[in-house]
Formats: sequence, C-alpha cells, structure tokens
Amino acid sequence: MRTVFWEDNQLKMIDQRILPARFEVIAYKNHRDVAQAIKDMVVRGAPAIGASAAFGLALAGYESAFSSTRELVADLQAAANTLKASRPTAVNLAWAVDRVLRVALSVTSSADDLRQSVLEEAQRIADEDVEINKRMADYGAALINDGDTVIHHCNTGALATVDWGTALGVIRTAHEQGKRVRVLVDETRPRLQGARLTAWELEQYGIPYEIISDNMAGYFLKAGKVQKCFVGSDRTAANGDVANKIGTYMLALAAHDNGVPFYPVVPTSTIDLSLASGDLIPIEERNPDEVLDIQFKGERVTPLEAQARNPAFDVTPARLVTGIVTENGIAYPPFEINLQKMVED
Repeated sequence: MRTVFWEDNQLKMIDQRILPARFEVIAYKNHRDVAQAIKDMVVRGAPAIGASAAFGLALAGYESAFSSTRELVADLQAAANTLKASRPTAVNLAWAVDRVLRVALSVTSSADDLRQSVLEEAQRIADEDVEINKRMADYGAALINDGDTVIHHCNTGALATVDWGTALGVIRTAHEQGKRVRVLVDETRPRLQGARLTAWELEQYGIPYEIISDNMAGYFLKAGKVQKCFVGSDRTAANGDVANKIGTYMLALAAHDNGVPFYPVVPTSTIDLSLASGDLIPIEERNPDEVLDIQFKGERVTPLEAQARNPAFDVTPARLVTGIVTENGIAYPPFEINLQKMVED
C-alpha cells in the first residue's frame, strides 16, 4: 500500500502518528484538512508531503463551485497558499504545488478539464516519486558492502515517500540484493520517527536492526562499529548544505570526526538551487510540548513550568557530506557544480 493515494475521489493517507501500535488510513475530502494533516504530521517526509499537497490541490479543484477556468484558478491559488504554509522547510511541498499550478494555468478549455488535469498531474507526481526512489536506491545500494552496519536517522522509508523510500530505500535495496546489512536506528527525538517508524519498516522487510538513543551514535562511530551513515533531506542548498531532521548535524559531525562516510539520499526535487547555502533555509519550530511531554514509568519527566525550544530541522554543512545520492547518480564535491548537473540531467 502507498503512504499517500487517491481513491473514491478522496485523498487517503496512512496515519503515521499512531504507528506502530495501530495501522489506520484516513480519508480527506478538502484541502484545508490536508494542510492540517501535513502540519500535524499525519503524513511526513518531504516526498510524501509533496504528493499530499498536490492531491490537496486536486481536492481544492473539486471543492470550488466555479465554472470558469479563471475563477477556478483563483481558488486553486488560494488553496496553494494554505498548503504551502503547513510546513515551510520541506521544499517538495512548494515544488509539487507550483508544478500542479503550472498545469492548471495551461488549461483554458473548461473548468472540468482543468480539474481533471490537476488530478492527473498530482497522480503523475506520486507515480514519479516511486520510480525516482527506486533509481536512487540502486545508486545508493552500490555504496553498501556485504556485512556493513549503517546508522540511519529519522524515517526515510516508504512512509516518508509515496512508496519505497530514500535513504531507507537504499538500505532496503541492498538487503534485497542479498547483502547482509545491519542498521543502527537513531530513535530521533522528540517525535521518535526512528524508534516508531523506521524500526517498524525494518521489521516488515526482515532487516536486522537495533534502536539507539540519538546520543549513542558517537560511541558506535568512534568504536569502529559503523561503516556508513545514510540520511534524508528536506531541502538541499546549491552548495550541498543539507537541511534534515534535527540531530542530523550532530550525527554528521561524529561521522566526519571518525572518518565514516556520510550520505544524504536526495531526490532532485529536494535540491533548491535558488538558495546559495543552507543558512537561507527556513527552519520550522514546532510546539514545545513535543519536547516537554516525556513520560518515564508513567510520570512526566519535566517540571510543569519548564520551557523548551523545538526546531524540527538542522542544517549539515556540505564540508561534512561525503556524497549526495540522487536519482541521476551520486554527486560528489564540488557540490556547486555537480548538484546542478544532477538537476539538469
């Protein structure tokens, strides 16, 4: 089953907030609920968010009662702004919405034709995501040797995409090629996407893994127990700086200090050549309660009056990145030149 899919004139998503305890699919009939689902992390992961937003725009088309293409496009543009505001860091969201809008602007025949064209483009984005992920996985799997132990941060598997996955898709492909791969799964605080989602996916694939707390990664890297690090990216700047789930920067520093290769796995739709460096990437700050509401043996850990900060992402400088895996190949430094080549291919 795909993470995000269109069925019965509705957008359906796997609810990632309740995995692994329960598996449920939620149906959405309007774009505002889709935007809220993205914000609330019913769906998460840059490619999955992009596809969800594209389908959200298709819903907006069917919500609109206008029969003229001009007025319908105005409704779509308003819906696009709502969807784009749901999560600012992941560039796939704006990329997918803008791509669908371009199609909408090209249709002048009738409002019904426009609605159908928007839905078809959203479906095309979803289908292409699966194909792109499998191409990236083939390139990335070549970097993994038989017997490697890999550290993986956050969740970048089928749940973070329409299907298959980015960094976790690389590991899955290596496993299916017959390579013996073991994964150390960063739990990925505060929302525990690693412990909840990546571990659950690895169980489905039969890939050996152990969950480690985020602050254990340096120990295993220094002890020589890890051969590679694979992570995802929500936005990659033109110079190779990588914005990814909070904690990625610390993992990259520890990997660099111990000579362990560090590879983000990045669809070219996530590469933002308009940004010269990662300093220009907007970083989402989420509700502090995600940090403060921690239970230990049934009791809250933090003082009731405690304050917290909760940036959802950090930026890993390009100097810490060994190579960036894309669907068009692996980009190595200098990234300013080679990432542009990947995007243009």
